[in-house]
Amino acid sequence: MKFLISLLLCCLPFVAQAESRVPQSQSEIALSFAPLVRGTAPAVVNIYVRFVTQARARTPFMDDPFFERLFEGFGQTQPRVQNSLGSGVILSEDGIVVSNYHVVGQATDIRVVLNDGREYDARVLLGDQDSDLAILKIDGIADLPFLSLRDSETVEVGELTLAIGNPFGVGQTVSSGIVSGLARSGGSNGRGAGYFIQTDAPINPGNSGGALVDMRGQLLGINTRILSRSGGSNGIGFAIPADLVAAFVKQARDGNDSFVRPWAGATGQAVDADLAETLGRDRPGGIMLAGLHPASPLAEAGFEVGDVVLAVDGAPVGSPGEMLFRMSVASDQERATMIRLRDGQEDELTVALIPPPDDPPRDETVLPEGTSLPGLTLARINPAVLAELNLPIAAEGVVVLDEGPIGRRVGLRRGDVLQRIDRQDVETPAQAAAILSEARRGTTVRAVRGNSRIVLRF
Repeated sequence: MKFLISLLLCCLPFVAQAESRVPQSQSEIALSFAPLVRGTAPAVVNIYVRFVTQARARTPFMDDPFFERLFEGFGQTQPRVQNSLGSGVILSEDGIVVSNYHVVGQATDIRVVLNDGREYDARVLLGDQDSDLAILKIDGIADLPFLSLRDSETVEVGELTLAIGNPFGVGQTVSSGIVSGLARSGGSNGRGAGYFIQTDAPINPGNSGGALVDMRGQLLGINTRILSRSGGSNGIGFAIPADLVAAFVKQARDGNDSFVRPWAGATGQAVDADLAETLGRDRPGGIMLAGLHPASPLAEAGFEVGDVVLAVDGAPVGSPGEMLFRMSVASDQERATMIRLRDGQEDELTVALIPPPDDPPRDETVLPEGTSLPGLTLARINPAVLAELNLPIAAEGVVVLDEGPIGRRVGLRRGDVLQRIDRQDVETPAQAAAILSEARRGTTVRAVRGNSRIVLRF
């Protein structure tokens, strides 16, 4: 027993030295993330935001299942200041920072806190709710630590990763994992659209906007959400790829305040095993086009309904969201090369990368005071309106842009496509406005909301 104690005492200096010594070789570094964290953590920041919401004073009827609809919108609204927090990543030494839109999109004040404790005000240069990305700028500063972006096409499943952020507001935290999947949709109820890097590195509330880095310290993506039934991290997290972040930074530096993504003007479905067998293919893959808008650049290039898009710029596509991602990050911002499958034959087509055309003119019309629905704003549907409101590409006619105070109370919603008003078909905003302006008693509106037809009587 005395011998064992003596042996342990003799080993203690060597144990202490092994625990505190800085790794001296690549093989030793591979056994510790500490050198990697030291190089990357300073470029990951905490973001504190303040925003103002409009809240109504509560009434005893608000929680009543019968009366709550009658008192919807009742009472004066009062501004309420709320605070939130998240994470961000510095991408340039002159203060370009990327975060999630859901962290900073509605903020009135943004405070960026660096790893060393320095604090700066920031402003949003560009934000996009669909992609859940926002580009911020810290003014009047230089020589900031920053991360370089990794080419998303080189990322492979199984790579080691670190997730760095500010979970639960406890301060900067690092968690480790691997890339567990690529080309993920993020779940049916997720924010953002299309293409995510999946990781099992724990991502918790407050990690949003933080960095997912590789073992070389390059940014793989921006942590955005988790897939969880309980709200806790269960090992399925999603990051927005660095290629899309690079496209956002470019447009922000070009002066855009909103992200202009290429418009496909098409709908389609992924080619699964059954559909692949029908097409005579030995494996699934690609997007079969189910609908094309007359102004679609794919239609202009020669695509037709029933054709299959196999690849964009040499990269295979497996879902409509992935095809849109490939178009959004195309190296040539004016055109993309797509592989088309038709009647068993493959060929290459060049597709123009254009924003949705704002043609024909939308002819926005606002009903004036004294009419049945003052403040109701209507517009003609064109490709730009389709994209803004996420309407089906086959939608035509007149759409609601703003319900107005009374329109909201009678049940109209932004994005409703009006078809008939008081038994009269409507094709233009002016026509719909004229019918509603003359209505004096009961009014019946037939509209399409999403995939449903609705009838409102008021």
